[in-house]
Amino acid sequence: MIIMTKIKIPSILKKMNAIFSANGYEAYLVGGAVRDIIRGKKASDWDIATNAKPEDVKRIFKKVIPTGIEHGTVTVHFMGAEIEVTTYRTETDYSDGRHPDAVKYAATIEEDLSRRDFTMNAIAASLNDGKIEDPFNGETDIKNRIIRTVGNADERFSEDGLRPVRAVRFAAQTGFDIEENTLKAIPRAENVTARISIERFRDEFVKLLSSDMPSRGLRLMEETGILKRFLPELADCRNVLQADERGFHKFDVLDHLFYACDGAAWLQNERKAEPDVNVRMAALFHDIAKPLVKKTEHKALDPQHPEKISEIYTFFNHDIKGAEVTEKILERLRFPKSTVRYVAHLVKQHMFFYESTWTDAAVRRFIVRITPPKSENGDFSQVMQALNDLFDLRIADVCGMQGTPAILRKGPWSDNLMELKERIEKLSAQATALSLKDLAVSGKDLMEIGIPAGKTLGLILNELLETVIDSPEQNTKESLLKIAAKKAEKL
Repeated sequence: MIIMTKIKIPSILKKMNAIFSANGYEAYLVGGAVRDIIRGKKASDWDIATNAKPEDVKRIFKKVIPTGIEHGTVTVHFMGAEIEVTTYRTETDYSDGRHPDAVKYAATIEEDLSRRDFTMNAIAASLNDGKIEDPFNGETDIKNRIIRTVGNADERFSEDGLRPVRAVRFAAQTGFDIEENTLKAIPRAENVTARISIERFRDEFVKLLSSDMPSRGLRLMEETGILKRFLPELADCRNVLQADERGFHKFDVLDHLFYACDGAAWLQNERKAEPDVNVRMAALFHDIAKPLVKKTEHKALDPQHPEKISEIYTFFNHDIKGAEVTEKILERLRFPKSTVRYVAHLVKQHMFFYESTWTDAAVRRFIVRITPPKSENGDFSQVMQALNDLFDLRIADVCGMQGTPAILRKGPWSDNLMELKERIEKLSAQATALSLKDLAVSGKDLMEIGIPAGKTLGLILNELLETVIDSPEQNTKESLLKIAAKKAEKL
């Protein structure tokens, strides 16, 4: 195992260091950037630690934003980049389990590194020459693929309840193992972890789901009690059996959901696409209501042997109920309303089944059904995005049944999806009415022929849309007004 003694400092940071040095200060690259460079990864963000105090940093650089000045942190705008700069510091008690009661400036980089969470994050590299300062053997842990707290794990976790969540998130992102004492300390810190803000958990949850194999972190969350604390509906899916003689499933609901989430990640990684957390969350939650709706039936599956009774599990309307549960979870985690609606929409629609015998009218109805809530009427790109996401969710679901991505994209079920997509694309090229906005008449037109505003008007407009979906040639003003007048008479 080769231990590095220095790393290459990016030129922009060397120029920044020249300003620190000219004013009598030292500066180090710290945190995730150093960790990623040692791992052979590209560093995405630069965090700098220095013995210059915030007022000194504000004096020697032209544009400085006091983003966290109460904790000694400012953001320096330098050569087109935003670089976070923090004064060496130590911290005292954490009475709220998240923030230090007081921050004191430290004299050396070694003191500053001693307050950090994990050894792999407690490494610094001098901006002057790239020389590494590693007082806690973090580089060795990186090489050995281990996540270990700086010092006593119970003390580190009692200081900041977010650190246990970060540990499992790092395990998902890096593929590292959590060191035994560190892992055992996570459940003991449950009371402190419970006090972190839900937004902090949400942000770590999103990062975990964005990893190449989310199930690695999700299983650690389950093992350490974090899943039960923040996502109890998901934890309740453990030991909910769904494998019966029909052979659709072989895993319990929770393992199925974990594998499905991995399947969604695999699809996106295969395309070299940025992680789409919406689809990954939909995959993770698509069967979350099964524990609530599960029923056990006893029936004969083989007509030739009616005496042989099998135990069958059913989960009727788990898609509809699942959308409701998903909404509650995402609202509790304080996701944006648009995210809540869209992910719940994917969950609600994931049980679609297409057959080649569908008429064009049936395909048009399917398009209307999968159109995302609050989408712009007539914006077919949003319909196609929802369709692609639903297809990915269906493929991820199949992956969740098998526990491997090896079967993805191949088989009759895949051909079935591609046929449906081709039919939708073909219909999209036609002038087809798929929303009330696309109708050749408006509510105003109906009121002009004597139909009063209100519930009746809305019912008639929706019936006109149904008519046009069945027979697109009827979408003319003359034809629809005649149909509307007849319907009004009946009502």
